[in-house]
Amino acid sequence: MSDAVHDRIRDEVGSNDVVLYMKGTAQMPQCGFSSKVAGVLNYMGVPFKDVNVLADDAVREGIKSFSDWPTIPQLYIKGEFVGGCDIIVEMTLSGELDEMFEKNGVAFDKAAAEKIREANQPA
Repeated sequence: MSDAVHDRIRDEVGSNDVVLYMKGTAQMPQCGFSSKVAGVLNYMGVPFKDVNVLADDAVREGIKSFSDWPTIPQLYIKGEFVGGCDIIVEMTLSGELDEMFEKNGVAFDKAAAEKIREANQPA
């Protein structure tokens, strides 16, 4: 993979607090997993940069080698790779994502995060 693509990714994750590499955009996700992660971030009011990997094959492949993670979406907080859809959902439900946002000074709606957890409690 070209160094230029990795440099571009490094710049994006370094210059934005929260970056989501996804299929489609935050307003128009092109896959269910991307939609789920973007939906969680939007619902929690987290400002984030969305990068549509479908618009650029070099980025689509480059992000996988950059993170050493084979799937998309991929979430980065303060330059750190956090995970894909299953990990983000798990972290949201456990409260770990809230903690990560708080630790890194990322604004989010704590009440919305609580609503997600309440809605997903076993009956």
